[in-house]
Amino acid sequence: MKYIENSLKNKTILITGGAGFIGSNLAFYFQENHPEARVVVLDSFRSTELLSNGNLKSFGHFKNLIGFRGEVISGDINDKDLLLNLETNYKFDYIFHEAAISDTTALEQDLMIRTNVNAYKDLLDLALKHGANMIYASSAATYGNALSPQRVGYESPQNVYGFSKLCMDNLSREYMGKSDSKIVGLRYFNVYGAREYFKNTTASMILQFGHQILSGKNPRLFENSDKILRDFIYIEDIIQANIKAMNPKESGIFNVGTGKARSFQDIVDILQNELGTTLPCEYIPNPFVGSYQFHTEADISTTKEALGYEPCFEMEEGIQAYVGEIRRIYEQEVKK
Repeated sequence: MKYIENSLKNKTILITGGAGFIGSNLAFYFQENHPEARVVVLDSFRSTELLSNGNLKSFGHFKNLIGFRGEVISGDINDKDLLLNLETNYKFDYIFHEAAISDTTALEQDLMIRTNVNAYKDLLDLALKHGANMIYASSAATYGNALSPQRVGYESPQNVYGFSKLCMDNLSREYMGKSDSKIVGLRYFNVYGAREYFKNTTASMILQFGHQILSGKNPRLFENSDKILRDFIYIEDIIQANIKAMNPKESGIFNVGTGKARSFQDIVDILQNELGTTLPCEYIPNPFVGSYQFHTEADISTTKEALGYEPCFEMEEGIQAYVGEIRRIYEQEVKK
């Protein structure tokens, strides 16, 4: 779906984290809907480098970009020489900043702040020098255990990832109004959809439950999963919000969710209906009681007003749209 009608001819777009989940979806959105735009993807791509928790440092994967015809750069946003090259040899009109250390269980606070906050400041400086609009990924993790519905201005991060994203938002506010460049932070809630598989264990529970069911295993849920609710948002609505944030009425920080909380039990029930299975659920004790969000729900009133954003996918529709890809990934990546 094309979310803006104006031409992007002679416009140059930078997507950081462009081999990741959301970044790669943005790259293909522009290729399919605005082929007249020049799209440059920057990603550090995955290596064997691990965080201390055993997870990969970078989730970017070349398979997310198979079929993409734009320019691809391998590089780390912490690299000052790389940023100088981008400043000198390009003239960006829009920067979509999706690159981050996004593992919420990462213990490396120094790396998290350096990558998510300090490098973002360098990219903001680049945006202002180029007169580019900046659209960047913030996160619902900024809210921590704040009461639902979560509203901008009522944050209480519970991990260094959420703290780093809140620092980004605070930094953005300092830059807003310093030039003609617009700066928009989008606080993503629980995103699911195509090209998330290479996030490994941090991929959505929708994908993980789907693969459990396809493998014939009983879905394993925490006890009282019908009472654990999240604002799950399909990737197409995330892309819509990003595109509508390109030329906003005003700079700002905005929630991107559906505005509706759904349970983990709902996910399994919808998946089983779509996959034609009736596997019994197994319920296990929740080891995260006390450090676990039991209810998230985005207040999207200001997002609708400022960006013209309107979520199009209920969970039933999102899973229905996604289930073919869940099957394909299972056959081509999981079973092999």
